[in-house]
Amino acid sequence: MVKKQTVWLLTMLSLLIVLSVYYMTSPDNGEMAFIQDDEWQDGENAEEEGEQASEDVVNSEMAADELFASIRLEKQNERDQKSEQLSEVVASSDYSAEEKNDAMEEIETLQETSSKESILENTIRASVPYEDVLVRAEDDVIQVTVQAEELTKAETREIMQMVSDEFGQMRVEVKFQPAS
Repeated sequence: MVKKQTVWLLTMLSLLIVLSVYYMTSPDNGEMAFIQDDEWQDGENAEEEGEQASEDVVNSEMAADELFASIRLEKQNERDQKSEQLSEVVASSDYSAEEKNDAMEEIETLQETSSKESILENTIRASVPYEDVLVRAEDDVIQVTVQAEELTKAETREIMQMVSDEFGQMRVEVKFQPAS
């Protein structure tokens, strides 16, 4: 038991040291910017069958790869927390059968949404070889951000059609992020 604890402690200390060295030697001196949804700059709008897409350029001090990864991680963490809370409702004897059923349905919806986002990211990435694609389903809007220097109206319409095929008729926002 003591050996396991020692190994665990040494592993954690090693990880801490590696992360500290990386942080100290990073080219941006450890300064990172995280972009909130309200910091996206609006670009040119395109109308297609009642749906609207905006092509936006995201301003950021971090590389697009890092930005996409951090947004994905934050989104997954939020969903994991929500799923954990709902699982506690299902497992608790303090809630009615109806509340437990609602919680189970919401867990299934979270999993289904996550799966659809992943499928759509892969589909878009396969259709046009973008470096990266980020799909976020939030409330009644599907936000798609592709890592590209620019998007044509035809590419935007194609992406909107793919979203419609996967999620149904919802409002779609298509944005692009130049590779940094």
